[in-house]
Amino acid sequence: MFLALRDLRFGRTRFVLMGAVISLIAVLMVLLSGLSQGLVKDGVSGLQNLPITSFAFEKGVQHDSAFTRSVLDQDAVEAWRGQRDVNDAAPFGLALVNGANQDGVEVDLALIGVEPETFIAPRSASGDEFGAADGLVVSSHLIEKEKVKIGDTITLEHSGLSVRIVGVMEDQNTFGHVDMAYVPLDTWRLAKAGVSSADELTPRQQREITAVAVDGPEETAAADRAAGTESLSQRDSYNASPGYTAETSTLMMIQVFLYAICALVAGAFFTVLTIHRKGEIAVLRAMGASTGYLLRDGLGQALLLLLGAVGVGVGIGVGFGALLQGTAMPFALVAGPVVLAALLLILLGLAGAAAAIVRITRVDPLTALGANR
Repeated sequence: MFLALRDLRFGRTRFVLMGAVISLIAVLMVLLSGLSQGLVKDGVSGLQNLPITSFAFEKGVQHDSAFTRSVLDQDAVEAWRGQRDVNDAAPFGLALVNGANQDGVEVDLALIGVEPETFIAPRSASGDEFGAADGLVVSSHLIEKEKVKIGDTITLEHSGLSVRIVGVMEDQNTFGHVDMAYVPLDTWRLAKAGVSSADELTPRQQREITAVAVDGPEETAAADRAAGTESLSQRDSYNASPGYTAETSTLMMIQVFLYAICALVAGAFFTVLTIHRKGEIAVLRAMGASTGYLLRDGLGQALLLLLGAVGVGVGIGVGFGALLQGTAMPFALVAGPVVLAALLLILLGLAGAAAAIVRITRVDPLTALGANR
């Protein structure tokens, strides 16, 4: 790497400028990765935390709004429990509601209805366990974000139903950027129907659920036919969270463009650099340097530049991202996606550089002797 190291030492200014551009791209990639993970956590963390393999919805329901459109009878739960290879099944209800506590603090809730003794019932990290008819177990995120606490009474709009915060779950549990709160299934049916008494429910409403939460096999076609339902795996059900698909696909598209920009920038820079040092390369060729040696020299230089620039950019991005965590912005730094983004930037930048450096193979050693004059 004689020529590469010499260029790096004597051409510091142009390499610093090139490295700065790549570092800025790396900073953007880290921030986009954190924003993407934060949006996922804020959108579907409540679904991610459930110990299930799939949800069984109403047959023919629109997948991108399954949680708000699906209506099943509770008999579907027994049909699923009777299927072979199904470990457990439980009724699951979801409705988006608004309410306010006794001090007038307004809250938006993704109200979840489950039966207390089932495998998807929430576990309280503080306060009382889930089970009381008027008891509400909420996400810790709600307590941190809003001015509500254990013991507060939340009055739900439309139904006028009053529920009391009795417990707080340990982790963030949100659905569609709305905090999840668990109530017994019978209480959930009242809130969804907008009434305050079971006497006001129709016979159908008294047995209504949104979906069946299933802990069982990945292949659900046979069970769906028997139960008259349509299943989505736990991961596929994320797309039914409002805005999830649009947000994640938009950020993914931006990331793809940044990867492409990194490859193009590296390719353009090393194309100009290769043309600039054409004379030096010709001298090395005339002295007997092999094509492989020159290619390794050029690619080694590109690798050193990319490793340094991406390393600096990732460091700055992680530091800046640490400041954003805990703010109103949905931001979460996760090591895996950040490392993957850094590796892709290096590999794609190296690919762009390689496409430019391959011009070395066409440099005529006679150029060193002035044959081009």
